Amino acid sequence: MRLFVTGAAGFIGSNYVRHVLATTDHSITIYDALTYAGNLESIRDVLDDGRTEFVHADICEADDVARAMDGHDAVVHFAAESHVDRSIEDGSTFVRTNCMGTNVLCDVANTVGVGRFLHISTDEVYGSVEEGSSVETDVLAPRSPYSAAKAGSDLIALSYFSTYGLPVVVTRCSNNYGPYQFPEKVIPLFTTNLLDGKQVPLYGDGLNVRDWIHVEDHNIAAHLVLEQGVAGEIYNIGAGNEVTNVELTHRLLELTGRDESFIRPVEDRLGHDRRYSVDIGKISGLGWSLSRSFDDSLASTVEWYRTNRDWWEPLKRKAGL
Repeated sequence: MRLFVTGAAGFIGSNYVRHVLATTDHSITIYDALTYAGNLESIRDVLDDGRTEFVHADICEADDVARAMDGHDAVVHFAAESHVDRSIEDGSTFVRTNCMGTNVLCDVANTVGVGRFLHISTDEVYGSVEEGSSVETDVLAPRSPYSAAKAGSDLIALSYFSTYGLPVVVTRCSNNYGPYQFPEKVIPLFTTNLLDGKQVPLYGDGLNVRDWIHVEDHNIAAHLVLEQGVAGEIYNIGAGNEVTNVELTHRLLELTGRDESFIRPVEDRLGHDRRYSVDIGKISGLGWSLSRSFDDSLASTVEWYRTNRDWWEPLKRKAGL
């Protein structure tokens, strides 16, 4: 099978490529615009594999997409603007990439006859969940420009199934962590700051709750949906590792040998969702289950950043983090 994987020079996409190369005989075209979060150093090891090809281009440019996508069996669509803080500062880029880009990809996929289209989304489209867990049929209630643009992209992708019969499947995953994550996100930012002896900025009272899943567990689930998911359906992916931000911070302090003096409380984010939680009954029904404990995989993630300074130090310098 030939896979067309967008955003695969980013965090989750680059790890997905490694997963596919390690577990299948598929070939992969990596299609990435190499924005600030896309980095050739994140895929340097896989570019030497004879089953990969790299195309440097924008998903919003239909002609480029058409030239690159033709002849592929499936699309796996990771490419997105994803940082909430950046979307609060300027949401226009998020609408362009997440909504327009998804529309271009679906339109081209429909034209060239792609046999499968996996659209990767987020649990944030459900909005803040005070009690219980979100199921796939819940009304969407995004509360940031980022999550609104992702919700829009979900609806665009699903509309191509309803209108044209494009075999779209959608996944909505909880917060990912692991190697090669751009260091503006909380776990790599806090980890690298602490390794450098710097304080970490903790929003508000620190009691916002997130469910954390290791990127490899996410990618195993996503690939299962690509292979076995029902076209037109949505599948939540989560780990049940719900912790408050302050609890997460204390775990990272312990793993890096720092104390509470390294916490710097900062003003809360605008519209900060209090809690996310997804019901995973549907993905579990496909045979997926979590393979990693949070404690062990968080420790291994911290160790990865400890031993891979040559990857993240240039990124932090360039981004002024």
